[in-house]
Amino acid sequence: MHAAADLERILDAGLSAIPPAPIAVALSGGLDSTVLLHALSVLPAARQRGLRAIHVDHGLHAQSSDWGRHCARISQRCAVPLQVIAVDVDRDGGLGLEAAARAARYAAFATALAEGEILALAHHRDDQTETVVLKLLRGAGPEGLGAMRTLRPLGQAWAWRPLLEVPRSVLRRHAGQAGLDWVEDPSNDDTRIERNFLRHEVLPILRKRWPRADASIGQSAAWIRAAADLVDAESIRALARLQGADPATLDWSGWLALADALRDPVLRRWLRNLDLPEPNRHQVAELARQLAQAEQDKLPCVRWPGAEVRRYRDLLHALAPLELPESAWETRWDGLPLELPAGLGTLTLEGMAKPTVALAESEQLLVRFRRGGERLRLHAGGGHRDLRDLFQEAGIPPWQRARMPIVLDRKGDILAVGKLCISAAGRAEFARLERSFDWNR
Repeated sequence: MHAAADLERILDAGLSAIPPAPIAVALSGGLDSTVLLHALSVLPAARQRGLRAIHVDHGLHAQSSDWGRHCARISQRCAVPLQVIAVDVDRDGGLGLEAAARAARYAAFATALAEGEILALAHHRDDQTETVVLKLLRGAGPEGLGAMRTLRPLGQAWAWRPLLEVPRSVLRRHAGQAGLDWVEDPSNDDTRIERNFLRHEVLPILRKRWPRADASIGQSAAWIRAAADLVDAESIRALARLQGADPATLDWSGWLALADALRDPVLRRWLRNLDLPEPNRHQVAELARQLAQAEQDKLPCVRWPGAEVRRYRDLLHALAPLELPESAWETRWDGLPLELPAGLGTLTLEGMAKPTVALAESEQLLVRFRRGGERLRLHAGGGHRDLRDLFQEAGIPPWQRARMPIVLDRKGDILAVGKLCISAAGRAEFARLERSFDWNR
């Protein structure tokens, strides 16, 4: 069996199944990406699209410049243009060096790729096996256990992995037959890294006992991936049904009634669409527990770094952690734009018939936040209403009430409460001042 012919057949078939767009090979300089670039470079179907290579220099090893020079040599041999991108890897971000390097690499790819361009990645069947086993050991669900997909969106471009069913032994044989050389990353031998420990210590034992382990694991991943795709499609439909008019809300009883297989992915899709971080499985379980057990008048809330989900009435509300102003905060207001604390925006009192100027000291107002017990008259001649009742009638969630500015006159009468209402006294006072009140957030 000739490895080059095998790869050409596989890649030709793969090219016919992806969008007709230019291809950029992610070229590290290692065996896998070197073989992928070489194999694509001899295919007319790949060259006709437009073929190039991208090398990301992480700057993590003294030999990194050697890798760049090797990538330049193999690209020149294949008559393919090469783009080299140097990145700074965040060593102190808490991700770990391997994950931080990957994040920097894919950020570089996202910047370098044109809209619709296809990034060809050299992950092969052995990599797929390692990924499935690692995901299994980490307790992943169907999406994780489905492992790497042949084609998936990558920002405005595509990530294409045409070699996922090809053993690494075929790539090594191709390199030998084609007279290719490559560079070895010394970190690949460091068994303190989980993937390397699996590769060097665990999987050889499994393959000796079960020679078809890679093929069987790959087949299982394909089945799981198909199941994950079905769950994903159902989660889209379920989210469309449960999401409120405000995208940051969700019908909590409908969510709780979903099948176990749907509840988690619907929650995660909802949060991703809001650009909020996702919870771990324990936090999802805690949210479901609180919703199932809390009385109707309670306000369940589950928090994790960067996000929180709260229940109010019939809806879940997803939001970034809130900063509350100090309850004792208050200030005099001269009518010029007033920046509120805790990132709560700006109050304005614009002149309706003449330019806005500062109010005289005798006309200045007071601004503070809720302290409890506030009352106001909405209509001239009407009775006073508790602000608490107005909040409830308007459906203002409790956590938003303490963040709503209250404007008072010098006698202490409430003139306006955020965008909730302007009192009878407020309408009279703003008309007298010939000013229009607004709260810009």
